[in-house]
Amino acid sequence: MKVTGILEKATKNALSKAGVELLNKNPEENLDKLFALIKKTVKKDEDNLARVERVQELYETNQAIHKLVISIIKDSNKKCIDKFFTNFFSNAVWYGMPKREQFFQDTGIKTPFTILMSPSMRCNLRCTGCYASSYSKEDDIPKEEVDRIIGEARDLGIYFFVILGGEPFFNDYMLDIYKKYNDCMFVPFSNATLFDEKLADKIKELGNLIPMFSVEGFEEETDKRRGKGVFKKVMHAMELLKERGVLFGVSTATSRYNIDTVTSNEFIDMLIEKGAKMGWYFLFMPVGKDPDVNAMLTPEQRIRLGEKIREIRETKPYFTIDFFNDAPYVGGCIAGKYYCHINSKEEVEPCIFAHFAVDNLKGKKLVDVFKSDFFKELRSRQPYNKNLLLPCMMIDNTNEIREVAKKTGARPTDEGARMMLEDLEFQNKLDKVSQEYKPYAEEAWKKDFNSSGNYEMSKG
Repeated sequence: MKVTGILEKATKNALSKAGVELLNKNPEENLDKLFALIKKTVKKDEDNLARVERVQELYETNQAIHKLVISIIKDSNKKCIDKFFTNFFSNAVWYGMPKREQFFQDTGIKTPFTILMSPSMRCNLRCTGCYASSYSKEDDIPKEEVDRIIGEARDLGIYFFVILGGEPFFNDYMLDIYKKYNDCMFVPFSNATLFDEKLADKIKELGNLIPMFSVEGFEEETDKRRGKGVFKKVMHAMELLKERGVLFGVSTATSRYNIDTVTSNEFIDMLIEKGAKMGWYFLFMPVGKDPDVNAMLTPEQRIRLGEKIREIRETKPYFTIDFFNDAPYVGGCIAGKYYCHINSKEEVEPCIFAHFAVDNLKGKKLVDVFKSDFFKELRSRQPYNKNLLLPCMMIDNTNEIREVAKKTGARPTDEGARMMLEDLEFQNKLDKVSQEYKPYAEEAWKKDFNSSGNYEMSKG
């Protein structure tokens, strides 16, 4: 990092820490001062200024968001708040985004906002329909390779990492990685079964982790998919982190069997009471070993999920994201432009569900992957549909992945992906899913979004 970059980052971190001190003294009274401080600092950066003003508008006009922000500040320990504001807002957004944009202007190379990484596919559970079920369990990315990749990413201005698997806490060395890169934010998606007092204390000490616990509903729904006793272990893990003031959230694979439960007031209120601050909703996808089309949401359910998620955001102090129904806000599919996934073999895939790759990072620099024709082709085609409620190249615009793979030589990295490219019967099933959903998406696109979305973000 050049001296000017070091000074710029240090200045922004100092301002961020000053903001954290304001919040620790009196969050409700000093938030206005914090917004004023940030806006004054970023006034020459129009993009970041617009983001700050949007956040302030939401805080001032949406009571649910207001309550959420205050609860995050009051319920979280000082180190977690410090790392959240410094590592995410200051480093990843305020410093990292302009740096990556400048890199693009200088080189023509687009780099993502975040990287998803699966250091290992090993797991102590065998969940039905897991996206990772057909990956090899024998391959772990060595510690020194994880270190190298994250270091190269940080040098590019990437400070936000989602850690997947398998179970990410199987790899003890990741705790050393989190400690070394203490200026980055890490979000591990965990089944919670390995959590105990010792691990919870370590996460509190580090401060730069926001664990996301996988839950499929209440005890019946969760244990049915994940195994007997798992739900109680998740609840225990939440209690451990809540006691220590550690930020955490919930991840839910939404299928036609659990949608009513995971969007219910009872479920959301339970998660809020347990201390969760956010929920990430993913559609159950027909990927991995023996992909199951029948478990996917019906068209009616998929539309209803989007409606419920927006309702929760408006009424509950709990921030929800639905990566498909929220696509209009971010220009459609974000795979290959705002994020990518590095699997345990070091193959670089555009998405955690899109198991296709051209490049392997063994012996290759991370920046060289972003030069690939594969990622360029994906970005050039996005959005795949003018209707941004049809964002996906695998279940909404099914010809896209077939054409891209043929054109760029992208290879499937697991059995489900191979079937998408080679199995005519499976292709026909996905085409049917796509066609059945389209009229529902068209109606919702007109009714809920006035047939318009954030096309400016479509190309990344």
